Amino acid sequence: MHTNTWGNYPPILTKFPKNEKNLVFDFTNGDFSCIIRKIVSKISRSNCVCCGVVLKCSLKKCHEKFCVFRRSASKKEIEKCAAAGNRSGEDMFTCIFHETRLSPPPKAFREKWRTDKGETNLDKFVIHGGHRLLGEIEVSGAKNAAVALIPAILLCDEPCILENVPNISDVTISLRILYEMGAQVEYLNKTTVRINATGLQNYCVPYESARKMRASYYFLGALLGRYGKARVSMPGGCPLGDRPIDQHLKAFSALDAKCSIEHGMVDLVADQLTGSQIYLDVVSVGATMNAMLAAVRATGLTVIENAAKEPHIVDLANFLNSMGADIMGAGTDVIKIRGVSHLHGAVYSVIPDQIEAGTFMIAAAATGGDVLVKNIIPKHLEPISSKMRKIGVNIEEFDDSIRIWVDGPLVRTNVKTMPHPGFPTDMQPQITTLLTLAEGTSIITEGVWEQRFCYVDELRRMGADISVDGKVAVVEGVGCLTGAPVKACDLRAGAALIIAGLAARGITEIEDIYHIERGYSNLDAKLREVGADIEKVSDPVAKVEMKEAM
Repeated sequence: MHTNTWGNYPPILTKFPKNEKNLVFDFTNGDFSCIIRKIVSKISRSNCVCCGVVLKCSLKKCHEKFCVFRRSASKKEIEKCAAAGNRSGEDMFTCIFHETRLSPPPKAFREKWRTDKGETNLDKFVIHGGHRLLGEIEVSGAKNAAVALIPAILLCDEPCILENVPNISDVTISLRILYEMGAQVEYLNKTTVRINATGLQNYCVPYESARKMRASYYFLGALLGRYGKARVSMPGGCPLGDRPIDQHLKAFSALDAKCSIEHGMVDLVADQLTGSQIYLDVVSVGATMNAMLAAVRATGLTVIENAAKEPHIVDLANFLNSMGADIMGAGTDVIKIRGVSHLHGAVYSVIPDQIEAGTFMIAAAATGGDVLVKNIIPKHLEPISSKMRKIGVNIEEFDDSIRIWVDGPLVRTNVKTMPHPGFPTDMQPQITTLLTLAEGTSIITEGVWEQRFCYVDELRRMGADISVDGKVAVVEGVGCLTGAPVKACDLRAGAALIIAGLAARGITEIEDIYHIERGYSNLDAKLREVGADIEKVSDPVAKVEMKEAM
């Protein structure tokens, strides 16, 4: 009897190898790296006809071999998968044990059971509000820098060591992508990782990993710079509105690369990357960094005009220069890159995360606390600090730390988000939450993303008085919020809800915290160290429902 179990979904096996007697598919273990939990008797072919990779199950309890699609397929392979009923090759799931012609479980079921770090829906934060934050708190490495520095190592011909690496799901996914492509990845301690991509020949980024985060597009520039070709799925990330990659493709085209998008995959090919003049139509952090990655080993001089100026762009330039690149002007709107033929290994420390630091600063102010935020670069925080001072927050800067305390009422102010050095869009939800506690009417104008106010409905559940019209929000200060069950709709919205919960009276439960864990390292533990009553718990109701479904 051939069986497979998709919960309440019926079996969908169609054809088996002749000698197969009992093939059991078990997804209840919650680990999609173990596609086949048990193989009672050998099947006639134990590797995928597309990738040909045979590996052992990652679960310690299981010693059977299984085949998993470890990289994105070529166009020819995708056509082969499509011929087997794989919906235009968009779902690489079918490529696993292709020989059995097993149809994949329904998408809704796969989404429900995805348990890669940062994507489980079972966990939530429970916050008992009303406690002042007091003490010292340390900031981790910058998410937006780390997710670009990790792909940049592909450009190097020797091992590299990155220090101050944040423990967040986006970084985990980036490292997993390198590992699945064949690189050696080794953690030396909790925040230091050694990566060796020497001899790597794979220019295709694994589909399932790449589509989980926005920053996967940095592999386009890095792979194009190293191999002259790249294949990466369209990126994922937070739902903040239209986030096209047209400026990225424009930069690659200027360097003589040919670009195409088919079946959700971005393909880049170049016989020889040649330095050129690149003008970005809009200020784009991602396009600026991707252009830098692609141009660093191109022949000749590349000039990027209207470049973004964020601190993590400077950090990427410093990292590449430490490996032997020739980049000037990072941090200004004109970046000049003279291509080199070789990059050597380096030991480099990721800059502190300005957004995490700003989140802690606002959390301290919202609770009327007194907190010293450590491991920061004060200059990176100037747009945030200046706006908080206008609200009535006391701020004292030191060499690598900043103290925040409140000894009076918070007052209204207006905020407009802009590219650096303006007020960062990633801090907009947090400061909006703070302004709900201030006296008077504040106006928030979002100047970067179209859908940054998705969290407003959740704040209203907690008693906030906010009205939104397009990219403008009007905030009437209410002085006090009350706890309520809410959901994080994206990374920074989740941080804003945590701040609201800390300041509110009563209990706040925040669901969908996988968004938050994409960008904040051990956030609940850090907040507890300064007096917050916050706990990460598993939802027992959801567990019961999932158990019943099986």
